[in-house]
Amino acid sequence: KTDAGLYTCDIGTDVAKSKVSVQEKPTEVTKKLEDKTSPAGQDISLSCELSKADVNIRWYKDGKAIRKSQKYDLQQEGTRAILIIRDSTVKDS
Repeated sequence: KTDAGLYTCDIGTDVAKSKVSVQEKPTEVTKKLEDKTSPAGQDISLSCELSKADVNIRWYKDGKAIRKSQKYDLQQEGTRAILIIRDSTVKDS
């Protein structure tokens, strides 16, 4: 059910009308990413929390889009977005 619509106050001899639209709040990051240090060869997991679930997430490294691959695993669990960097190397810094 939505609250948006045309509302009317009718007193018989006169009518007042109001058009109501409700805008959804933008999604926000509620828990930011934390810096990580890891020995080479280990998997690194980065995660952040969002104010809404099922949001379209894009991950980037140095401005370049990251896609799911053998190197990167991208997961979403409710409001949590997770990036796993597999078998980390110095180049992943």
